[in-house]
Amino acid sequence: MGDCALDCGEFAGGYGVEGAVGDVVPVDLAVPGCPPEPAAIVAALRRVTGR
Repeated sequence: MGDCALDCGEFAGGYGVEGAVGDVVPVDLAVPGCPPEPAAIVAALRRVTGR
């Protein structure tokens, strides 16, 4: 959740950064934003749960 998790954001290229979360573990849903809007988080959770 958030731009840093999706593409490393401002931390890209840092010595302690492995990469995006999706490069390390499987990701079911991505919520962009810095920080993500609350409505976007709720919408994403509704898509995943089907509610």
